[in-house]
Amino acid sequence: MVLDPENLYEVDSDVPDLTGAVLLHHLDGFMDAGSAGGALVEQLLSGYEHRVVARFDIDGLLDYRSRRPMMTFVTDHWEDYQAPELVVRLLHDSAGTPFLLMTGPEPDFRWEAFVDSVRHLVERWGVRLSVGFHGIPMGVPHTRPLGVTVHGTRPELTAGHDTFFNRVQVPGNVSGLLELRLGEAGLDAVGFAAHVPHYLTQSTYPAAALVLLDTIVQATDLVLPVAALAESSRRADAEIQRQVAESDQVAEVVAALERQYDAFVDANDKQNLLVDPENIPSADELGAELERFLAEQQRKPE
Repeated sequence: MVLDPENLYEVDSDVPDLTGAVLLHHLDGFMDAGSAGGALVEQLLSGYEHRVVARFDIDGLLDYRSRRPMMTFVTDHWEDYQAPELVVRLLHDSAGTPFLLMTGPEPDFRWEAFVDSVRHLVERWGVRLSVGFHGIPMGVPHTRPLGVTVHGTRPELTAGHDTFFNRVQVPGNVSGLLELRLGEAGLDAVGFAAHVPHYLTQSTYPAAALVLLDTIVQATDLVLPVAALAESSRRADAEIQRQVAESDQVAEVVAALERQYDAFVDANDKQNLLVDPENIPSADELGAELERFLAEQQRKPE
């Protein structure tokens, strides 16, 4: 039985002409080291007015028992239920250019039907480029420029970016499948994965979100604000430096990563910057000081 993909979503009746718009998308559930993609989403939603223009049928896509939504209990009754939602929002950049942002939990079920639904929306609205973004762990130090792995449906979309991998298999994810299927349909799509130092993957690392933002701006010509993320990145980097300076053990680990990074760059062997558990320090080797820092970062409000 073939299911109509349009049955998976509802569209606002008052959507303006979006021909030539960009669709940004970030779904929770797959890898997002340093909360790079999540932090960027928060920045965009807090920086611009937005409204929902499409809403997916989350009940048909989510396994609630694996990702239980939060409920609030007060004294003797249930007061609130934080219902999950998978939506597409309409925003306008600083120059007034409309763009779309799809966010929410990655579907547990019906991946192909969901991807087909998104493709229908892309074609319906005349979207010119779909862009996915997230963070991945890498064996790099925070003291060196962060790289970005770039992939797309046409070579022209990735021109000018360094290649870090030749061939690698990773667990499947909906954003990757969406890019693949859009390419098969002759539609333009790209994905950006910011490289996050492996010892900072569990904390929110604004520098990685900033790199994603810069890369998206270059690829889409959207005019997006960088000041807030730049300031958050500066504060986080200063705190990391303080923690490193206070621990000889952590400083030695960072120095070793710096030597490894510089050697790889000098040898033009960037593909080996991928985290290799056999050759780089484990989280335990980073020491208690850095672990405390990560915990503090998790507790700090944005």
